[in-house]
Amino acid sequence: MSTVLAAEAGSTTARNLTITLFLIFVAITLAITVWASRQTKTATDFYAGGRSFSGFQNGMAIGGDYMSAASFLGIAGLIALYGYDGFLYSIGFLVAWLVALLLVAELLRNSGRYTMADVLAFRMRQRPVRTAASVSTITVSIFYLLAQMVGAGALVALLLGIKPGTTFLGMDADTAKVATIILVGALMIIYVTVGGMKGTTYVQIVKAFLLMSGAIVMTLLVLAHYKFNLSTLLGDAANASGKGDNFLEPGLRYGVESGDALKTFYSKMDLLSLGIALVLGTAGLPHILIRFYTVPTAKAARKSVLWAIGIIGTFYLLTLALGFGAAALVGSQAITAQDKAGNTAAPQLAEALGIKFLGGDLGGATLLAIIAAVAFATILAVVAGLTLASSSSLAHDFYANVIKDGQASERQEVNVARISALVIGAISIVLSIFAQSLNVAFLVALAFAVAASGNLPAILYSLFWRRFNTSGAVWAIYGGLLAAVVLVFFSPVVSGAPTAMFPDHDWHWFPLSNPGIISIPFGFLCGWIGTLVSREHDEEKYAELEVRSLTGAGAH
Repeated sequence: MSTVLAAEAGSTTARNLTITLFLIFVAITLAITVWASRQTKTATDFYAGGRSFSGFQNGMAIGGDYMSAASFLGIAGLIALYGYDGFLYSIGFLVAWLVALLLVAELLRNSGRYTMADVLAFRMRQRPVRTAASVSTITVSIFYLLAQMVGAGALVALLLGIKPGTTFLGMDADTAKVATIILVGALMIIYVTVGGMKGTTYVQIVKAFLLMSGAIVMTLLVLAHYKFNLSTLLGDAANASGKGDNFLEPGLRYGVESGDALKTFYSKMDLLSLGIALVLGTAGLPHILIRFYTVPTAKAARKSVLWAIGIIGTFYLLTLALGFGAAALVGSQAITAQDKAGNTAAPQLAEALGIKFLGGDLGGATLLAIIAAVAFATILAVVAGLTLASSSSLAHDFYANVIKDGQASERQEVNVARISALVIGAISIVLSIFAQSLNVAFLVALAFAVAASGNLPAILYSLFWRRFNTSGAVWAIYGGLLAAVVLVFFSPVVSGAPTAMFPDHDWHWFPLSNPGIISIPFGFLCGWIGTLVSREHDEEKYAELEVRSLTGAGAH
């Protein structure tokens, strides 16, 4: 079934609806942010929301933080274009929460105060460990921010009906995408600098509710179209994809069998690398880790993760219907014509469903506008969380504890966090403009690989290895981080491929798109070697950390 885009049918209606809904959401969230700013009086309020959120509230906020543009736009697009292989992202993102729950959530809540570095530096020398943790946090956050902003750019081009050769308000498609990226960046800076953690958390709760509601409605409409017969849905998706039964089997994107044995091997290794990065990455993501500090007790931290698993698990099951529904009702050609990476599959599906169930072109434009506004809400909430995590680390870890050696006042610390949010937002805006050709789920997978390579080894060693020391922590963070970033830079993601950031240049020598299979073990190895080459060892501090992490005694 061919889909008529908003630009061609009721484009004025779609644009007006979208802009109106978007402005309403921005007005509501800005009001929440201003209200939260009046409740934000101390550093604890700014960084951890005053530790006042319940397990359910924090679980909703974690869901809002985690179910990003990569989930809603990127995964739906990957499933629509690659079928079974696209769903691997959903499985990986969900399973990752079990690692976070079993290994990290409660122990981190008990051991730290505001940031990941509070745990890492507890029994180490403060300056080198906090500096390394700041660098790692900012790097991971920027990778993740790229994905959200690229999603925003792709979305606005669809909403405003801008395709190659057309314009809106004098802007062509590329200019409109850049303008959107700048707008999203400006809004996220406002959320963080004005509202802090309280404002950001409430925005994420509202966004999680909207996203779940939108996904459930679209899923029910897709299933209603096929009379709740999943077999018919999958069959139509396979037929419309042009790939037949291969669409429902592994091997379209990863593990591709080809005549070249080496290429086949690399493709299978890429699949394994992606899986490792997705499963291990969540437990090292700074913007997720700081959410555990917003609850008053370790029990609430566990509850919040259980709520998050329920919310996120349900959502990722819904992505199956969204992705295969887009493949069947929109078609891969229409999806790639609008956005080569498939990032607009879910909004295009919304339009197709609106045309069928809500009364033609006007209904299509209406549902497209609603779902697009939800996607914008998703992007704004996630970028606010990411910016807060990185600016908090820069202010609390680097400024207060490295530059000021713990002598900074709370007011100075919060002011530096706000300035940091502005700088990090500006850097993210610039980099996002160059990454627009990449699928957003794929970009997030890179962020997961970087987090699992640098942060996770240091966190696990710090919590569970008695012998671990400052040298080991610094080696683990820098070693894993450097390995991941260098391998990504010299991979087909950046150059040497039609969908690369720089498609007209080729300096790649690393054959895999995801570095996790090399960089994650390398991070653990660096931490082990770094520990052994230093004689530093504080048995008493480890015992104190162990008691605190397991019992919560002395926790803030």
